[in-house]
Amino acid sequence: MLLKSKLSLTANLTFFLTLAFLCSAAAMAQTVSRETPVVKAVRLAGPAVVNINTTQIVNQRSNPFSQFGRDDLFDRFFRDFFETPGYRQRARTSLGSGVIIDGKRGYILTNEHVVARAFEIKVTVGDDQEFTAELVGSDPDSDLAVLQIKSKRELPYLKMGDSSDLMIGEEVIAIGNPFGLTHTVTRGVISAVNRNLRTNDRVYRDFIQTDASINPGNSGGPLLNINGELIGINTAIHAQAHGIGFAIPINKAKRIIKSLISYGEVLPVWLGLSLQDLNQRLAAYFKTPNHDGVLITGIDSDGPVAGSGLARGDVIVKIDKQRVRSIDDYEDILRSYADKETVELMVYREGRPRKYPLTIETFPLKTAARISRERYGLSLTGKGRLPADRIGLKKGDIVHQVNEIKINKMDDYLKAIAKYRLRNSIGLIVQRGRYAYNVTLTP
Repeated sequence: MLLKSKLSLTANLTFFLTLAFLCSAAAMAQTVSRETPVVKAVRLAGPAVVNINTTQIVNQRSNPFSQFGRDDLFDRFFRDFFETPGYRQRARTSLGSGVIIDGKRGYILTNEHVVARAFEIKVTVGDDQEFTAELVGSDPDSDLAVLQIKSKRELPYLKMGDSSDLMIGEEVIAIGNPFGLTHTVTRGVISAVNRNLRTNDRVYRDFIQTDASINPGNSGGPLLNINGELIGINTAIHAQAHGIGFAIPINKAKRIIKSLISYGEVLPVWLGLSLQDLNQRLAAYFKTPNHDGVLITGIDSDGPVAGSGLARGDVIVKIDKQRVRSIDDYEDILRSYADKETVELMVYREGRPRKYPLTIETFPLKTAARISRERYGLSLTGKGRLPADRIGLKKGDIVHQVNEIKINKMDDYLKAIAKYRLRNSIGLIVQRGRYAYNVTLTP
């Protein structure tokens, strides 16, 4: 009886060991899927990413001593002491990235600085087919541009996501062509949102900050969420830091894209308000929180918000959910909206918050002519001629530039006035006879 029990126990143990071995072998034989969410997102978005190659003509100073080798001392001497230095033109190529946003019409979104001053733009799509692209429109203020290529077949394009609900720490993917290495994929997380980025001549606002590696040549490429949706356009890297990159939120880009495709430029919009920055004394007087905001000093009777209930003395502290700390903030925020869009202004009146839903409108150029007369005493006729004598300007003087905007026709001048209408001063380059002068105008 005892022998029978031992045999039964041995048989059971053998059975369970055999079963365990078979289960282990089956588990080892099963292949673990390597198709992660990142792989799926890249597979979805990759075919819509393009390589952009531009050719520019640049003027290069011709130094007669350069044949003896480059020397900064000679360069500075030649620059400072020769009145009419020679220039020679040369072609320069640069690389960047872009993303197809409309496969039927061949529209490509990229950075403005990728295609700035280019006389030839070549685009290579995912199957290595090359196209010559046309510039549909560009906007230096937002650093966005739209290109178009003509294809006999519908091109793969990328679906736009929503950048309004981005989460800090959310995983993101960047695709681009750094250093000419096509379709390079990097990944990281969203480090911050609503970042401001200062360059030599301007401040770019409301950027996405990410630690996904972004290198030269990545500019204009897509920043994706884990679902492969376009949430931003990779734009810049932090020059003094590793692992800090910036992207333009796609919700901001959507409004600009619409205007670039329709008009070739971003038309200025307005609410019809005259504003003044707050100082500490004014902020205390008008009882505003954190001493933030801009003071409404006037409301245009022909403007979009006439009769809305806003009044002089109101202090604007927010547009939608974005804080307004200065006139620059106000202009930058408003610039990201399109004609007929509705915004909500939060203002403080007598220390109490009020909210006003308002409709933005395109700034009428005829109003710019009136502002030019009323604020600066200038009326232009023909090709930039000034029939005015304010601060020494005379009839027959020719305006060539307002701030950084070159003036070739009347509309250029009016658009410049529309853009800088809230500034405390504007700078003109004015020609009189053979000479050109810098002139600063204040209201």
